[in-house]
Amino acid sequence: MVKAIRVHQLGGPQVLKWEDVELGEPREGEIRIKNKAIGLNFIDIYFRKGVYTAATMPFTPGMEVVGEVTAVGPGLTGRKVGDIVAYAGDRMGSYAEEQILPADKVVPVPPSVDPIIAASIMLKGMTAQYLVRRCFKVEPGHTVLVHAAAGGTGSLLCQWANALGATVIGTVSTKEKAAQAKEDGCHHVIIYTEEDFVSGVNEMTSGKGVEVVYDSVGKNTFEGSLACLKPRGYMVSFGQSSGTPDPVPLSALAPKSLFLTRPSMMQYTSTRDELLETAGEVFANVASGVLRVRVNHKYPLSEASQAHAELENRRTTGSIVLIP
Repeated sequence: MVKAIRVHQLGGPQVLKWEDVELGEPREGEIRIKNKAIGLNFIDIYFRKGVYTAATMPFTPGMEVVGEVTAVGPGLTGRKVGDIVAYAGDRMGSYAEEQILPADKVVPVPPSVDPIIAASIMLKGMTAQYLVRRCFKVEPGHTVLVHAAAGGTGSLLCQWANALGATVIGTVSTKEKAAQAKEDGCHHVIIYTEEDFVSGVNEMTSGKGVEVVYDSVGKNTFEGSLACLKPRGYMVSFGQSSGTPDPVPLSALAPKSLFLTRPSMMQYTSTRDELLETAGEVFANVASGVLRVRVNHKYPLSEASQAHAELENRRTTGSIVLIP
């Protein structure tokens, strides 16, 4: 038996229960790991609330983890007991002391990267990688708008886009978050609780707009984000922390010939080669200092409900890690 967080019914943070669960042995193609650090992401809240539907009920949340291999399945090569590996993907179950994972979905963690840093950046870092390098390829001279610029993913997007030579505009909710966003590479910061971000972007770009908007907020920002784009601009809607955006008629994209995409990391890391390349670039940028990871909050795994409440109520900045 191992301890894990279980969800028996959908709802608020209080539905996260600390329980004993059975964990078997790894089968062919699988490994068992003892979790060292678990990344908390907004997608965990989506599943807890039922915005996204879990495959089973009850379920153990969590999609990002770093751990030490304690057992390997029969006939498995390329992984051995004692390896430190990281995982981020669509198989839930990371909110546990130990778990079983498919061996081809984990990546080795370089010795130069601390397990807590790795756990905080695996999902968010790979998300940032595919967003700025492949979904829309950020290049020198581009102007980009990043919502929630002081959040875990937003912080990395700002740093990476800046390093690629773009002018970065970020939106945040408080002066404290604005200061962090500036440190993380934002050239301009809009405190959206004090001014209209569409007007701010219009002024900062002399009415030209931006090449791309990275929007993880959703309902509250979606229409404004479209208004911020220049002709042939890209609206990249990759989250919905404020709720699902209202439906948009295709005709709304026509006046400026806009592109709209709702990407998922799973489709950008669907092959082993894509996964290794994406994670490798993230770890390399951490090691070189291009990406500074802010693990501003650590909670015991047993207190996951408190961590969820803090994140949901916008009382956090940077990354949140749960420690078993």
